[in-house]
Amino acid sequence: MERKAGILMPVSSLPGDYGIGSLGKEAYRFVDFLAQTGCGIWQVLPLLPTSYGDSPYSACSSNALNPYFIDLDLLAKEGLLEEEEYASLHWGRDPHRVDYAKLYELRFEVLKRAFSRFDRTAPAWLFFLREGKYRDYAVFMSLKMRFHGAPFTEWGDYAEYDEAVVSAYCAENQDEIEFWQFTQYEFLLQWRKLKEYAGGRGVEIMGDMPIYLARDSVEMWKYRRSLFLLDEAGAPSVQAGVPPDAFSDTGQLWGNPVYDWEKHKREGYDWWHKRISDSLDLYDWVRIDHFIGFVRYYCVPEGLTDARLGEWRKGPGAELFKGLEDRHIVAEDLGIVTDEVRAAIAETGYPGMRILQHAFDGNPQNEHKPSNCPQNAVIYTGTHDNETLFTRISQMHGKERTRMIRDLKSECAKTGVRASVRTNRKICDTILRLLFASRADMAIAPLQDVMRMGREGRINAPSTVSPENWSYRFTAEDFTPALARRLARLVGLRKKEKIMK
Repeated sequence: MERKAGILMPVSSLPGDYGIGSLGKEAYRFVDFLAQTGCGIWQVLPLLPTSYGDSPYSACSSNALNPYFIDLDLLAKEGLLEEEEYASLHWGRDPHRVDYAKLYELRFEVLKRAFSRFDRTAPAWLFFLREGKYRDYAVFMSLKMRFHGAPFTEWGDYAEYDEAVVSAYCAENQDEIEFWQFTQYEFLLQWRKLKEYAGGRGVEIMGDMPIYLARDSVEMWKYRRSLFLLDEAGAPSVQAGVPPDAFSDTGQLWGNPVYDWEKHKREGYDWWHKRISDSLDLYDWVRIDHFIGFVRYYCVPEGLTDARLGEWRKGPGAELFKGLEDRHIVAEDLGIVTDEVRAAIAETGYPGMRILQHAFDGNPQNEHKPSNCPQNAVIYTGTHDNETLFTRISQMHGKERTRMIRDLKSECAKTGVRASVRTNRKICDTILRLLFASRADMAIAPLQDVMRMGREGRINAPSTVSPENWSYRFTAEDFTPALARRLARLVGLRKKEKIMK
């Protein structure tokens, strides 16, 4: 595989005037920025519609697309909106933060106005409706709005999915259901044009497929008895999480329902193969989140308030991915990586991930060290769950800092990378040089790390619900010529013939 360099940047973090990043002009400008610097990968976070907490990793549908990302200016160009109908609205006070409460209050009403002017006789639209791919999501969202956003367990007669009851509801509320299908139609229309443009500029898009879904999701409402581990009442009997780790002394209690892998196996993992295929249709590459959960998964009995009393259970492993070995898939193999996990990844042939924030601990066997990183890997400074690189460096003191600097210098010497460690800023730059000069086939950095941002730029703090999670945004002024030149120099390290041996 050609050595590639990339930037991690959620669509939500793009600049723009209407509350959240979208698929409009700023997305195209970002593609131009990447192409100008020589970056060939734009990694995004999941594009799924979010649920409570606004996390894209706890989505209310496995295949639907987030209506917040539909660009309003592009709808205006279609003749579906007048600019004053959305430009005059107050989308939030802070241009660096997404105000999700404002979006929930305003965005859908603007989109409904666009739908009221949409040509519902167009052949492409009628074909889309006949295909029916997003109908379950549309029915789910129609009912959710009818019950003022309440979870489906509080939907009265509709709480337990019944085909006859739901069909009667659909017959009486067809316009509302078609509106939610319209959001998917417009998203896809805008997304495909953006992806085609990116491809023409030499930029591939890496998407992200979460392993789990929200408890309040389409799948839990309609398909839970064929997908998840349930108790006799049809509620989740266990929930997903991870044991105590570097992020939390009590572990992480995610709350997502856990899959009934025996049922999935009996059905030949058809649901998963369809889900992966759909993701590969959207993106050039797909990063599958929490890949170790397919090999062994941690679950906690329902009702517990932290994850310490959970247990590990065996998952399907590489068997689920048979026939998919040649696809553009990246396995997020972070966490407690056992020999069984390593064997499953080796069997699929997928590149795993290495994180430089975890590399410089004095352990010569640390697999995150560039000198221990295989070529078939994607190496990062950090992920969406880490502190920014500059913040992490600033937090290191005493023996930990001494050990980190010693390790960093050693790794640089092995790579032929210039090491400068006098200040936190210089250490950050040195680690970035080490990242892009590594032997890994792909090197990707969050844009916050390239910009040496502090705590304000963190994307997410695991095991917390906060307005600061998933909300950071860049402004157009951040994309300076100086930043482009600096990133281009870093990307140039990918093209050097001398690669770490």
